[in-house]
Amino acid sequence: MIRAPFLSSIFAPLFAGTLLGVSIADGFLFINFILVLITGIGLHAAVNVYNDIYDTIQGTDKVNVHRNEASGGSGILQDFPELMGRMYFVARTSLIIALAGTVALTFFIDPRLLPHLWVLYLLSAFFSKYYTAPPVKLSYRGWGELSVWFAFGPMAIMLAAVGQNVGFHPMVITLMPITGLSTLSILLAGQLIDLEADRAGDKHGVASRLGTRATAVIYLLVQLAIVANVLILAIRLPDPGWPLLLGLIPYVLIFPKAAGIIMRHHDNPALLKKGAKLTVLTHVSFSLMLLIGLAIRLL
Repeated sequence: MIRAPFLSSIFAPLFAGTLLGVSIADGFLFINFILVLITGIGLHAAVNVYNDIYDTIQGTDKVNVHRNEASGGSGILQDFPELMGRMYFVARTSLIIALAGTVALTFFIDPRLLPHLWVLYLLSAFFSKYYTAPPVKLSYRGWGELSVWFAFGPMAIMLAAVGQNVGFHPMVITLMPITGLSTLSILLAGQLIDLEADRAGDKHGVASRLGTRATAVIYLLVQLAIVANVLILAIRLPDPGWPLLLGLIPYVLIFPKAAGIIMRHHDNPALLKKGAKLTVLTHVSFSLMLLIGLAIRLL
């Protein structure tokens, strides 16, 4: 129901922001880290479940014949519509768990950072539901891509940094785009596969508005932006910065094949599914190697 395999998209920024925060603050606040994890996982679970609920209600999932493990939602409500009430319960409970984590964290962080913490929670809770829910429906009105980048990049990184009592430090700001861009690449690959269903359901993402070729080019530019961001961060960090370059290994071993499929078969959903899987593999491998690089640097 919560699409647990995709929680890697929130683990990456929370761990990366924490590792960088520990490096900056020169100390590790363990309880704060656990509370940040509780908050972040709760918010991401709510996003996933609400997404399934409202894509089903609004008809997008119903007409999606290309659903796969990398895109198109879980399909649970298509197979078991009687679970709608339970899905609402899971989504609302996830938000309550995230709220409890935020309230608890309030008592453990620097009071000067409390406005940051609560703005982050309120914005995240808003995105969790209204990414797909009416009347806002961000992903249906062309704001989905920006929302995903912002939530899984700057917002998640900042939440983790705040948990370690670090605010808008220059290095935190430099790290902010990376994880959001990586998650955005999965969304773009999925949009290429789900294009028919999105258009039928009046869901206007980048692919629906610009077409498959332009979306494939944007996908490639987003991936190249990740590489550039890692290089900039490695250069700007105080020595040693080189361990962060480990994050680029998947861009040598996996990404070229994924990009080749996306660029060549951008208008063929059946062939794109392999490209989407490789994109997810690139994302997961990159996230892991980036965290290893940050950990090596810290040690």
